[in-house]
Amino acid sequence: MVDNKRNKEVMMTDQLVDGYDAVVIGGGAAGLNGALMLARARRSVLVIDAGEPRNAPADGVHGLLAREGMPPAELLARGREEVRGYGGHLLSGTVVDATRDDSGFTVELADGRTVRARRLLVTTGLVDELPDIAGLRERWGRDVIHCPYCHGWEVRDQAIGILGSGPMSVHQALLFRQWSPDITFFAHTVTPTAEQAEQLAARGIPVVTGAVRALEIADDRVVGVRLEDGTVVPRTAVAVASRMVARAHFLAALDLKPVQHPSGMGEHIPADPTGRTDAPGIWVAGNVTDLSAQVGAAAAAGATAGAMINADLMTEETTAAVAAYQSARASARS
Repeated sequence: MVDNKRNKEVMMTDQLVDGYDAVVIGGGAAGLNGALMLARARRSVLVIDAGEPRNAPADGVHGLLAREGMPPAELLARGREEVRGYGGHLLSGTVVDATRDDSGFTVELADGRTVRARRLLVTTGLVDELPDIAGLRERWGRDVIHCPYCHGWEVRDQAIGILGSGPMSVHQALLFRQWSPDITFFAHTVTPTAEQAEQLAARGIPVVTGAVRALEIADDRVVGVRLEDGTVVPRTAVAVASRMVARAHFLAALDLKPVQHPSGMGEHIPADPTGRTDAPGIWVAGNVTDLSAQVGAAAAAGATAGAMINADLMTEETTAAVAAYQSARASARS
């Protein structure tokens, strides 16, 4: 597991300036790539990061070309150095509020510091809410997993249990069947429909009814799933569909609040394909808006949002320049 305290210490704090073209709230793949695009566009940019990445418990990043298996902390450390290399600033801290005025935004941190920005890019990710089952949270990101594309290869051919916890649980079981022939679906709080039960049966996935009480742990690894009646079903990995909730409480004063995602998987901040929200001057990227985005998709979305923010600033500056130009010409003629 990655040491979050060490992450915060490595982040460091750069010298702040009076105001920035853009402040990026969240220093994961989406935020750093957005900041990189802005810094390369010669914009003044600040990344504020609380040092609590969602993928901190994971051993490595997967599905990211040329960075397969790289520890998450190493990927972020490289990204921070790249942003700094183009003149971007980094700040360790937690944002608690953001407000708007005629010249842009004021962002307030938990320690009382404030910074100003003309535009905001929010990339704070999400929180995984897990069922209240003993052992689940402690093993999260290790042998309790959620995404087959992130972890399926690492648990291939193992005895995998799928915990019924939400509307995507049966789909999750059918997906994990691609990585292992030994899949068991624990219904827990989810009763498969007749169609879903037929699908599970056709794929050779037995359904265990009854509530799950706890995970059985031995020698620092999962060895089974214990039901309320005391029955233990041997398993070496457990997959669970978490309820995913965007970290965006600090946007309330800007009339941006998480809403229910159409999939039913949790709450997100809606945006258009470029990351532009309904609130002028604010973009979002990564898991705060796209609950299923992996690292590569989040980074790509951050890059797109950064480019769009630069274009928006350019348009504003051009409009002001044209007005000044016209005023100067009018003065010269008079």
